Amino acid sequence: MIMTDNLTHLPQARTSLQSWLSKRPDIESVANFKAGPGIQKLPIQFDIALLRDALNESLKITQFKGALDDGFGAFSLTRRPGVEVETANDLSGLFHTRVDDSYEEVEREERVDEYAFTEFVPRFENTYFHYVWETLKAIAPIGRMRVLSKGLYNCNSWHRDPEPRLHIPVISNPGSLFVVNHHVTHLPADGSVYFTDTRGYHTALNGGESHRVHIVAALPQPD
Repeated sequence: MIMTDNLTHLPQARTSLQSWLSKRPDIESVANFKAGPGIQKLPIQFDIALLRDALNESLKITQFKGALDDGFGAFSLTRRPGVEVETANDLSGLFHTRVDDSYEEVEREERVDEYAFTEFVPRFENTYFHYVWETLKAIAPIGRMRVLSKGLYNCNSWHRDPEPRLHIPVISNPGSLFVVNHHVTHLPADGSVYFTDTRGYHTALNGGESHRVHIVAALPQPD
């Protein structure tokens, strides 16, 4: 039985549905970057072929290669001066999230002092990644700079970080998306540098059939 209130609104529902069905969705622009609140493209660009060469060189000297198919893989390009062994917290760090229908925020892991990560990891100094680091820190202070991978058909948690970040996609696909405060867009791997205000709630997902690998550089912020 249809409730009386629903009967009243049926004509409006039919009209709305007919209007929506008459419009074809945009299936072209979704394969490109679309700026929005909390995500913008910087006016600088790196050589994507050299970025991928640097990734291949780095994979020869790290344990990261086997993690490409995992949900989350990471290795560091910067470190605290002289600190040769990174911790699990160095690769993730403090974030806030909401985990149940109370919608209350909870804190996960420990804060990382981004200002302390001032040294480029020596074993990567002969790669193009070092040039990328030198260029970025000429724009703004850079904290942790990591190479992060996301496996196929995988998604990060919905969370916020203490600081914004710069993203440089090295390997991507049309199903690789970034979401920040509900704005969703694709970040093509063409050498572009993207500002992502990850102080807002965000996630990254790889819904494609190939790997997603980004350079992610933190922009330190005062407490």
